[in-house]
Amino acid sequence: QVQLVESGGRLVQAGGSLRLSCAASGTIFRANAMGWYRQAPGKQRELVATVRGGGTDYADSVKGRFTIIRDFAKNTVTLQMNSLKPEDTAVYYCAATYGLLDYWGQGTQVTVSS
Repeated sequence: QVQLVESGGRLVQAGGSLRLSCAASGTIFRANAMGWYRQAPGKQRELVATVRGGGTDYADSVKGRFTIIRDFAKNTVTLQMNSLKPEDTAVYYCAATYGLLDYWGQGTQVTVSS
């Protein structure tokens, strides 16, 4: 069973930086895709960034501020977040696709104070 464990969420001031990490375990296979989603209170879960094959995709709201990095050797995916804004406050979830199955982490809280 694939397990995804996130870390790195905390309280940070606006304009600051934060790095989220996600480690996958329980499989010897590489994920087809890995990424980060977020869900703010009262809102639907939304895509933040994904990496699939050699390509990356970002939500318009984070382009130029966030960078997703995948480490195949360590089976991890990292989200470097710079120039954080209060509207980035949310629970951030790591996701991975293996074949036709999607797996999710438990989430890590990111709070950006103004």
